[in-house]
Amino acid sequence: MSESEYHIPVLLHKSVDGLNIKPDGIYADLTFGGGGHAQEILTHLKQGKLFAFDQDEDVTKKANELYEKFPGKFFFFKANFEYFSNFLHYAGYKSIDGILADLGVSSHQFNDSERGFSFRFDGIPDMRMNRKAKKSSVDILNEYDEEELIHIFRTYGEIKSAKKLSAAIIHKREVKKIETLKQFNALIDEVIKTKKTNKIYAQIYQALRIETNNETEVLKKMLSQSVNCLNSGGRLVVLSYHSLEDRLVKNFIKYRNFDGVQKKDIYGNPEKYFKEINKKVIVPDEEEIEKNNRSRSAKLRIAERI
Repeated sequence: MSESEYHIPVLLHKSVDGLNIKPDGIYADLTFGGGGHAQEILTHLKQGKLFAFDQDEDVTKKANELYEKFPGKFFFFKANFEYFSNFLHYAGYKSIDGILADLGVSSHQFNDSERGFSFRFDGIPDMRMNRKAKKSSVDILNEYDEEELIHIFRTYGEIKSAKKLSAAIIHKREVKKIETLKQFNALIDEVIKTKKTNKIYAQIYQALRIETNNETEVLKKMLSQSVNCLNSGGRLVVLSYHSLEDRLVKNFIKYRNFDGVQKKDIYGNPEKYFKEINKKVIVPDEEEIEKNNRSRSAKLRIAERI
């Protein structure tokens, strides 16, 4: 499977340039995916090393290719980045020079009908990044109570009709268990009348995916670990794809917390872990969006450890 078949890396050069790579530096790609960002990082390394992480078993083939292509430079952990610092410590590194995280779902995952990430197919509502995880989206749809469903759709999908949708899910599953995307899409169409159908689908599926993979809490843990894992002057590079993610990244970089509240030390100076390299968020240009439509919502933030 070629890189383009699996996933086209978003903002490839701007994100890798943001790492300010040193030839002998140590770096981590926390979201290996199709290996596009990892391969570009490796071309800049001489004595340096790259540690890559991904919990999706489908990426193993590409990881093995980079093992052979960059011997002694590339190392892969089949794991969620939730505890990436533990793996780095195991490898003998308490701190490194750069961290890159692309928080998007890969094109391969969207295009695989069996994974249930896309509303374009009629598969099972699965949406697990790690297919061995216990909880899938179909479990959420059939087991969560109404208040839990309202919270998911309202918080993670910003769905105005969250209460109405949740009540319909409860009613529908009492008659028959929700087992396919076709069933779920039909339910959405019954409840939410809008001309912006694809947008509503995207928001609802996003909410289910975030809950299924505990994405918000995992992102917070990753950002918190990055503070102690980066050397002074080390770079944190994060690509996010929706406002909830971007807000967490922005607040942590700018305010040292996830609430967006500026705290000051006893001298009145702002408490900060990072210096913002790009004050204004970086987004793909029209040319990139034309080549890769899924890049249109990407936001890139780059920060340097103080």
